[in-house]
Amino acid sequence: MSEVKSQSKTFSKGTRDVPHHSQKAKKWYPTEDEAKPKAVRKSIRTSTPRESLAPGAVLILLAGRFRGKRVVLLNHLPQGVLLVTGPFKVNGVPLRRVNARYVIATSYKVDITSLDSKKIDEISGDKYFAREKGEKKTGEDKFFAQGEKPEKKKPSSSRAADQKAVDKALLSTIKKTPFLTSYLGSSFSLRKGDRPHEMQW
Repeated sequence: MSEVKSQSKTFSKGTRDVPHHSQKAKKWYPTEDEAKPKAVRKSIRTSTPRESLAPGAVLILLAGRFRGKRVVLLNHLPQGVLLVTGPFKVNGVPLRRVNARYVIATSYKVDITSLDSKKIDEISGDKYFAREKGEKKTGEDKFFAQGEKPEKKKPSSSRAADQKAVDKALLSTIKKTPFLTSYLGSSFSLRKGDRPHEMQW
């Protein structure tokens, strides 16, 4: 730390050191804080998935549009993201990405060796889930479109074909196990008196 400049002054009761006028507190301060540059993360942190999150494991979704649904884990993606599916024909959950923090892994696993690994790797890419840019309405078109209901976005033909291919391979395995289809089709919920910490998943 820099040394504080001081000067000795003589008073009626003796002498004492008085701080220099440059060290005194300011009379006014700026009304707005100075913007500090944000620290940019240079490297992407690789996340290590939990041991229970193995490909083929049945997961319970805890958040999002499909919370409470049971899904099958297909692949691990960077930054703690998982690729899962319902299958869609069983419980309506399509191929989608979910955060690993918001899932519960059950002890049951589905054999996914029948799935095409190249197709799974292709689906796991960021470009596959990138949103398509729609046409922005400007001026009169935007004004007259205020009262209209927005059109529902339909999945592309390639996505629908990929979903059918994945579902077909999974369903052939799932149907071999009795009651597994109804298990995946049912939603998970807690009732009064349930103790989640004592449950065996």
